[in-house]
Amino acid sequence: MPELGKYAGAVLSSYGLSLLLLALLTGLSLWRARRMKAALRKVEERVKRHG
Repeated sequence: MPELGKYAGAVLSSYGLSLLLLALLTGLSLWRARRMKAALRKVEERVKRHG
């Protein structure tokens, strides 16, 4: 790891925050994808029954 000197705290906390935000965005995307998939499945079932 490179020597960060007096900026080590700021740099490492920035990396940590960035990783946290990436994890949150990934989780949110996966959650929304599951919700949309379930909604699409419901619509497709309804169309099959009434189509």
